[in-house]
Amino acid sequence: VQLVESGGGLVQAGGSLRLSCAASGSLFAINAMAWYRQAPGKERELVAAISRGGSTYYADSVKGRFTISRDNAKNTLYLQMNSLTPEDTAMYLCAAGVGNYYEEYDYWGPGTQVTVSS
Repeated sequence: VQLVESGGGLVQAGGSLRLSCAASGSLFAINAMAWYRQAPGKERELVAAISRGGSTYYADSVKGRFTISRDNAKNTLYLQMNSLTPEDTAMYLCAAGVGNYYEEYDYWGPGTQVTVSS
């Protein structure tokens, strides 16, 4: 399984970005897909996750601002990010796994940088 993120960039506080993650390879066993983020000097954080059936999870810090979705027909995962703040600045990584969203993920993309200026 290969994952490639896109859509990152520089945005002003209050702005929006939409991240995409294109998945390819043997995807039949994949259940959960997720977005993680990692800022310099901080631990990797689970931002949002979604199961094959559409159940979602969000970190408290992004609830009401971020929306995760997936198009199983297009093998693509999305993260719509609104009302961005400088605290959202991080490398955003796409992950996919055969287990539930709270279990370890098996596959990771290289990441896309999101920078929010104040």
